[in-house]
Amino acid sequence: MASTQAATAATPFPTPAPAPAPSAQAPAPAQQTQNGRGPKRAHNGKDNTSRQWKQKKTKREKTITEGSSEEVLRRDVEALLASKGVDLESSCGAEENESLPEQGAEIEVDVLELSSTGDGLAMRPGSNQVYVVPFTVPGDVARVKVYRHIRGEHQTVADFISIAKPSPLRDDARIQCKYFSSCGGCQFQMLDYQEQLKLKKRILEKAYRNFSSLPAELVPAVQDTIGSPLQYGYRTKLTPHFDGPPGFRPSRRNRSRTSFESCPDIGFMKKGQRKVLDIEDCPIGTSAVRLGMARERGRMHREFVNYTRGATILLRENTHRYAKSAQGSDEQQKQHPPPQDQLAPYTTRTEGDDFVDIKSCETDSKATTTEYIDGYAFTNPAGSFFQNNNSILPKFTAYVRDRILPPCSSSSSTSPIKYLIDAYSGSGLFTITLSSVFQHSTGIDIAADSIASARNNASLNGLGPDRCQFIAADAGQLFQSVTYPADETVVVLDPPRKGCDGDFLGQLRRFGPKRILYVSCNVHTQARDVGVLVRGDADGARYAVESLVGFDFFPQTGHVEGVAILNRFEDEAVENRDNTLE
Repeated sequence: MASTQAATAATPFPTPAPAPAPSAQAPAPAQQTQNGRGPKRAHNGKDNTSRQWKQKKTKREKTITEGSSEEVLRRDVEALLASKGVDLESSCGAEENESLPEQGAEIEVDVLELSSTGDGLAMRPGSNQVYVVPFTVPGDVARVKVYRHIRGEHQTVADFISIAKPSPLRDDARIQCKYFSSCGGCQFQMLDYQEQLKLKKRILEKAYRNFSSLPAELVPAVQDTIGSPLQYGYRTKLTPHFDGPPGFRPSRRNRSRTSFESCPDIGFMKKGQRKVLDIEDCPIGTSAVRLGMARERGRMHREFVNYTRGATILLRENTHRYAKSAQGSDEQQKQHPPPQDQLAPYTTRTEGDDFVDIKSCETDSKATTTEYIDGYAFTNPAGSFFQNNNSILPKFTAYVRDRILPPCSSSSSTSPIKYLIDAYSGSGLFTITLSSVFQHSTGIDIAADSIASARNNASLNGLGPDRCQFIAADAGQLFQSVTYPADETVVVLDPPRKGCDGDFLGQLRRFGPKRILYVSCNVHTQARDVGVLVRGDADGARYAVESLVGFDFFPQTGHVEGVAILNRFEDEAVENRDNTLE
């Protein structure tokens, strides 16, 4: 997860194209058929294989060095080659002499591994070149089109065409989206869900092996990935988009006011291309979001002539909950949920033991939306960040609540933990769901509007200033505003994809809380930061990792959410820990 600093962190969909026009609307229910061939890229016919090339970073990765998808992929390619006995340093010259297929050539490759980016890593017999192929799994023999060779890295980017021989792991009957193998959103729909969870455990293991800079004995065994109750129909937010009219350039020098001659393609990026794929329906969206998508597509087909540039369409689920009995508030008791056959258009109705939920889809980014986690209610502006898989949040918050304090067996004669600092607190998810555990809690976020939402959510859930407070400030200045005793404090970290900066980690170590729980939507930058806390360079507390586990917030994709729990070393234990590091 991440704070509001990371707008749509961990989303499996690409960053939208140009800035939005007025407001927009989007897709209709989808046919569940398969697309047997992958996306095609434009090839200019020239041989560019000797040109150095670097994968372009997304907006969310521009501030990331270690832990970027480019770096993660490079490490995985190197590991595969090392497992084949290839000495990268001595083989650089040999790579230049190897005869590689020309750009645009169609070849067959054997898929050997999956990268942590979700792409298959393939090779050809007798060659030391690794082909990066999307939509494949180990054991596949895939037909691909060569796109570009990356000299000096034994790496070739290739487009998926088809499967010549399927892996035993592959079952295309599992695929529920006709855009799979073209849309850049999902990678794993052909895999059994338990296999997806195993792959995500390996992603976490590799992250700590490649980016923590810690000896293996200081990294505990990664626990099995905790799965999502829903593998489809789980996303409460989607952001399809469309590009501007042909010839549109979003620059001051070219203020073209050309209108669309027909409705533009509305959807998500094609895999490997900066082009929108027209998508009528997305089966990983919730029912309300998919209905909203259909409504918005219909509106765009009527109103496309009003647009002169591209736009992003917000689709965010909103829940109106009705109590079934007198257990609800006075206001709830006065209301009665509509029966199924009298629902407003584009809404859905679900029932729990004590409540009925009417769900709709909001498109105004400033409108207030509501969702529930067990008995907690959270309101947010529709365009702000909040986790996009509500089905897993009760399981996730229960896991954190059960482990936020040290195990009873590890308690010592020191003071018990009474206080919580929720860094990167957003709209108060952890501060509020952990409120019953602590005497007092403080949430902090850089965004003032997030703090306003958090304070409102605390009030909504019956929590006053005597139980929790929220501070709008740079997390780097966090400990100047909090006076809790370090020996009685646990800190929850939930930073954006780039992780924590060095100044913040230094400040955290100097404060030295008894315990840290680190949640991250980028397990690679998490591993880097945890390494800093464990190594404990310069002044400040040092930590040991108690546990590591992944949560599958985004089934069918290569994304995994990491949870690391750390305990501060007591003075008598530091010397033994230092001997291990040496």
